[in-house]
Amino acid sequence: MSRYFGEIRQLGYVVKDVQRAMRHWIDVIGVGPWFYVPEVPMRDFHYMGKPSGAKIAVALANSGFVQVELIQALDDEPSMFRDFLRAGNQGLQHLAYWPTDWEGMVAAAEKRGYRIGQTAVVGDMGPMAYLTTEAHPGTVIELSKATEKRMGNFSAIREASVGWDGRDPIRTSIRF
Repeated sequence: MSRYFGEIRQLGYVVKDVQRAMRHWIDVIGVGPWFYVPEVPMRDFHYMGKPSGAKIAVALANSGFVQVELIQALDDEPSMFRDFLRAGNQGLQHLAYWPTDWEGMVAAAEKRGYRIGQTAVVGDMGPMAYLTTEAHPGTVIELSKATEKRMGNFSAIREASVGWDGRDPIRTSIRF
């Protein structure tokens, strides 16, 4: 457990093709079911302090208590996802934590030298921030406020994974 952020709750992978990535996790690793959102509703998206119209698709599944997020950039708008792909990367891009005191944790991280790379409000689930530090280039921390809506959705995703038998591997029933 991180003494700064708590338990790692999510591993975030940036991929070029979210459909292909889900099939890999289902067929090769056996993780699922996946909850796919073709375009995440986001507002007030800011990249390096400036407004951006970035759009993403995501898929979420759990393996035990750890959630796996697959993210596909849908455009070339400024975002840390675009930067990651442009650098020739594909794969693990961030570790996520879900604090209840989101504002306090973001402020504490900034005092420790983290910079805000991007922020947004995700649907009705609440705010998130991606933090970077020059101390270890490439390490991105996501802090997403543990709102009732977010935790309800994430709990339903985790519950669906318990005893999953491989049927109905890709679902679209989650609403942000």
